[in-house]
Formats: sequence, structure tokens, C-alpha cells
Amino acid sequence: MVGGAVFHPDLMRHPEGCPALVLNADYTPLSYYPLSIWPWQTAVKAVFLDRVDIVAHYEREVRSSSLAMKLPSVIALKQYVRPSQFPAFTRFNLFLRDRFACQYCGSGHDLTFDHIVPRAQGGRTTWENVATACAPCNLKKGGRTPKQAGMPLHIPAIRPTNWQLQEHGRSFPPNFLHESWRDWLYWDIELDA
Repeated sequence: MVGGAVFHPDLMRHPEGCPALVLNADYTPLSYYPLSIWPWQTAVKAVFLDRVDIVAHYEREVRSSSLAMKLPSVIALKQYVRPSQFPAFTRFNLFLRDRFACQYCGSGHDLTFDHIVPRAQGGRTTWENVATACAPCNLKKGGRTPKQAGMPLHIPAIRPTNWQLQEHGRSFPPNFLHESWRDWLYWDIELDA
């Protein structure tokens, strides 16, 4: 176990357990949350199409009748992909913006989303009018505004940038990290022996 991330040495026996970390041309991950990884087949195809450089590889090889190749564990795109400034409005991105916590009581359990100004009062489904709420707080607030219900928000609801969501995502490392990814990621990772 590594800071919440688990290394699975047994997975290295099967190519399916060898995803490639994808870096942009500037050698930063395309995304931290979700972590930008490609299945081994996509990574190998990108290598043969000359779209990526191999930065690191697994010890695991794949073979054909004329070729043996170590599977890439870290690849970098040859052309820079400019990230979009604002993320899509999705339930997952909303929870990530609010750090997977109810914005009324701080609970991380039974999360839903709540319209700050209820739809019945003309509230719309926008970043600025939706907050993460646990089911009990959502039920307690009902069809009222936070002020009417006496339930202030912990933080104001804003439209986040992709950069802000990526920063929040660094607090939630994925369950699988290969040791060759360590130099390219920013979580505080300690490798178990």
C-alpha cells in the first residue's frame, strides 16, 4: 500500500495490468483525476503510429512473430494538447470541486447534489447554484434556500477551472500506481518494500 495506492506485482504478469501513464508534450500528466492512463494496447498503437515517446517501460514484454517489445509504463505525447479551461458539469466533477464532502455538514457519506436556490424557486442547474450535500442535509434543507433553512454553505459554489479540479484531485490518489510513475506525479508517495 502506498499512500492509499496499492502496487500489484501479480498484475504485471498480464498485459491488462500494465497501463501506461500518459504525459503531455511538456511531461505533465494530461489529468490527475481521473489519472491519465491508457491500456497497453492503446499505448503500443500510439508508439507504432509515432505519436508518443516512451519515457519508461515495464519488464513485461509482448511478442509477435517478428518483434518483442517491453510494454511502456510512461509515455509522452509528441504534440502538446492544450487542456480546456473549464470542465464539464457532471456529478463527479461537482463532488470533486467540493472535495467529496457535504457543503452543509462536512459528511462524506451518502452524497447527492442540492440546488442552492431550489428549482421550485427558479434555481437552475449550474455550477454556481449546485452544491454537494449528504442525503440527510438535502432532505432537511428541502425546497428552501440555505438562508431560509439556516444552513450556510461551507464554501461558495463557483464554476471551477480544470486546473482547480486537478489540484483537488491530487488529494485523492488512485488505487494503482506503478513505481515508474513516481517522478511524474505529485502525490506524497512512499514505496513499500
